Amino acid sequence: LEEITLRPVQDTGNILKQGYLEKRSRDHSFFGSEWQKRWCVLNRRTFYYYANEKSKQPKGTFSIEQYSARLAFHLRKDSRRRCCFELICPGKRTYEFTAPSPAEAEDWVDQIQFLLKDLSSLTIPYDEEDEEELYNDVDSSDSVTTASHNTTLNQDDGMEEDDIYEIFPGKQPNNK
Repeated sequence: LEEITLRPVQDTGNILKQGYLEKRSRDHSFFGSEWQKRWCVLNRRTFYYYANEKSKQPKGTFSIEQYSARLAFHLRKDSRRRCCFELICPGKRTYEFTAPSPAEAEDWVDQIQFLLKDLSSLTIPYDEEDEEELYNDVDSSDSVTTASHNTTLNQDDGMEEDDIYEIFPGKQPNNK
């Protein structure tokens, strides 16, 4: 068990995207914000960032639910400004990143947006038509089993042990 709990997240198999990004530190120094290279891992619900890809303990994690991702060229003034993106959630911390290339930044944003759309679709109820079709499918394949189940259940309700058999007309028990 200890080995499993100490394994890095990237070994768990639920990874949608991972790679090195520069993450803007929350603490702004006298010279402005610092950008720190971090190994970042995105799984189905959580964004992790590590000091490097061999680290077992993340430097930080946050649930990406209710966040949105977008390219953010305003974060840097240098040649890497087209590589920037941010994760925003009202009332929560904004996370700012720089990818190795503009294409890589777009890919991170696309993956996160796709995941967020997927997460939000899980909470949308089925259309009534879909539900009826689902029940009809189940009903038609199990109708024989369901009917015999219901008959058995109804016979047991409120009857005493002596009355569990139904006597059909014309078929009297042999009294010898």
